[in-house]
Amino acid sequence: MNRLKERYLKEVVPALNKAFQFRNAMEVPRIQKVVVNIGLGEAMDNSKVMEAAVGDITTITGQKPIQTKARKSIANFKLREGHVIGVKVTLRGERMWSFLDRVLSIALPRVRDFRGVSPDAFDGRGNYTLGLRDQLIFPEIEYDKIDKLRGMEITIVTTAQNDEHSRAMLKFLGMPFRKDA
Repeated sequence: MNRLKERYLKEVVPALNKAFQFRNAMEVPRIQKVVVNIGLGEAMDNSKVMEAAVGDITTITGQKPIQTKARKSIANFKLREGHVIGVKVTLRGERMWSFLDRVLSIALPRVRDFRGVSPDAFDGRGNYTLGLRDQLIFPEIEYDKIDKLRGMEITIVTTAQNDEHSRAMLKFLGMPFRKDA
């Protein structure tokens, strides 16, 4: 069993039960999935960009991504409906737990001038989205092999009913939230 999942079961669930007095065990918030997304607006001009992004996200997550396509045409962006504009991976189960463990313990501490992640990036339904500026914070990515720095979004989808429960769960798991004054 992954160490983060073990910590969740042994420490976080009792702490959340104590803090919020849930009536039964199924009310305790848990993480359903983690979605890693890279938006590639420049993929319309250069097809090599897509291959590089697919390679990066496969190396980081250990799972092959799917391509996301534009839903509608936008003339100002020279975008047509159906054009590939990004890649995403949905992680569940053991891969999700190991990826989250790597993000919290290895990748985030490698961010330059890191002061913590924003405590306000919740969507109102208990899901948290973390934006990263480049893929170099992951040790799997070799600096010499990348062609361009690409940002990515990591969305943590939870079963929490509100942001307060989700924030508490992520804090107990070790998410380094910034202490805004």
